[in-house]
Amino acid sequence: MKKQLTIISAIFFTSLMFSQKVKVKEGDFKNLKEITEYNLQFEYSDLKIPKYDSEEDFLKDKMKKREDKEAGAGEKFKASWFADRKDRYEPKFIESFNKRFEDGEVKVTQNTAAKYTLLVKTTMMYAGYNVGIVRQNSKIEATLVAFETKTPDVILFSADYTKVEGYGAMGNDYNSGYRISEAYAKLAKEFAKNLKKKALK
Repeated sequence: MKKQLTIISAIFFTSLMFSQKVKVKEGDFKNLKEITEYNLQFEYSDLKIPKYDSEEDFLKDKMKKREDKEAGAGEKFKASWFADRKDRYEPKFIESFNKRFEDGEVKVTQNTAAKYTLLVKTTMMYAGYNVGIVRQNSKIEATLVAFETKTPDVILFSADYTKVEGYGAMGNDYNSGYRISEAYAKLAKEFAKNLKKKALK
């Protein structure tokens, strides 16, 4: 029995370690070797939500379910859905990335005059759920694009990150915005790890 639990645990943690994937579409990590600072831009247009035809359909469904239970709850959900981008996801990405470079050899910031820009375009978002007895991680997919700020049409690097999952420590992630923010932390961590391994060595 103990041996079986060890094997199951090993499989579980291995799946967590290797679930996310990166596919370079254009350019190369090595093109980013000399860059020490990025101005971050985030984009959420044409966002895909699993099981829905569009983000608009997703919002209509979720808002109606909440509104049927409590007047005003639907609009409150919609407001938080969009507010979480600036309040949770983007700060979490910045924090997670920058702490991987404690000496400041590379950093990301917003609204700066940095020579280079990193665009984080979210293409898919799944909030997951946690109802105590059962839970499922949040998931995001995103395309990261790096270019010189003055020449955005000249792509230095572009890659798709898929199967990026977010979850709170010990399963304490009952808030969907928090779960999704942890996926952005994981995305930043993976990009930083790729930079260290493929660009900065």
